[in-house]
Amino acid sequence: MKALILVPLALGLAACSITPTKDRKADQQAASAAAPAAGPIPTYQMRPPVDAQANRLAPAADGKTLFEQRCGTCHLPWGMGTNLLTKQQVALGRPPAMGLLSNRTDLTADYVKTVVRQGKNAMPPLTKVDVTDAELDRIAAYLAKAQPAPDASASESGAAQ
Repeated sequence: MKALILVPLALGLAACSITPTKDRKADQQAASAAAPAAGPIPTYQMRPPVDAQANRLAPAADGKTLFEQRCGTCHLPWGMGTNLLTKQQVALGRPPAMGLLSNRTDLTADYVKTVVRQGKNAMPPLTKVDVTDAELDRIAAYLAKAQPAPDASASESGAAQ
């Protein structure tokens, strides 16, 4: 009975070839040499160094950098959010460039904050752990920067019509 169990086990082990350590190291070196060199890391995947003594809730960067780091995965070129917004903007008769949030001129800071905290369509809501209030203020100010300031002369001419 033992022989019936040991014979198939012995044959199974004999069929497995265990590579000697030298050959395994050579195989690993050949595989790493054949691997293509990765390019630089995209800016939205980079994280600035964190000072352990600093206030974590105080934003350490300007709005553009925070946008690239916190929102860039989806809202920089080729991101899912950009693709969906581009489709929406084209359907509204606007140019495809308006799919990038940084190109938009119709965003207000309050709108950006509301969408970030509550989510909209495919975008999930982001908590204060994901993006602090101070960071969100800077991101919203950056995205609303393209908002043309209200012009007194334009409102007067609009009232005259």
